[in-house]
Amino acid sequence: MEVAKLGFLLLRTLSKPIANTCKERAKQSPIFRKYICLPPAYFYNWCEVKTKMWILNLGQPVQVPPLNEAMAIELGANLLGEGILFTVAAAVLIIEYARQSAKQAAKDKEQEEEMNRLHTTIRDLNFQMESQQAQIKGLFRHVYELDSKVVKLPWTLGQKQNIDEIIEKKIEKPDKIDNSDVITEAITYLFSDILGGDNFT
Repeated sequence: MEVAKLGFLLLRTLSKPIANTCKERAKQSPIFRKYICLPPAYFYNWCEVKTKMWILNLGQPVQVPPLNEAMAIELGANLLGEGILFTVAAAVLIIEYARQSAKQAAKDKEQEEEMNRLHTTIRDLNFQMESQQAQIKGLFRHVYELDSKVVKLPWTLGQKQNIDEIIEKKIEKPDKIDNSDVITEAITYLFSDILGGDNFT
């Protein structure tokens, strides 16, 4: 609101030198005075008298008394000054509105392009995720196929640990190692526990 008041005061201040210039021009140039300065003043005076008579309900005047030339020049110069400033202000407002509209349109377009980029990125990520899921399923299927082809030995982890313990004990006590006993125990374990055959004696 304060900015609007300041703008109005600025226009009123600038209109005075323009009006003074129009007055001087009207005094020096009969053509400017007759065709540019006086017609707006006469028309404004006619409209003002008609409006006042209508508002006061005094009826329609038969004839509007014309202004004298000095008053008409004064009024016409003021009207021209304010009209010029109004035109300039309107042009500035129109240009500013067009600039803001173009700026907003560019911003909206940029946001739309950004949204399109995000949608494209999300779509690509979904495609990559589906492709990776398909690859993972293929790998699992390949693992299952390989697992079905592998010959599964009957021993368990506990049995393998027992064999390791026996070997470690034999290594820790080399003075009591009997090669025939070790070979016999290994062959017996192979036939009885691993291959599932009868006990070897």
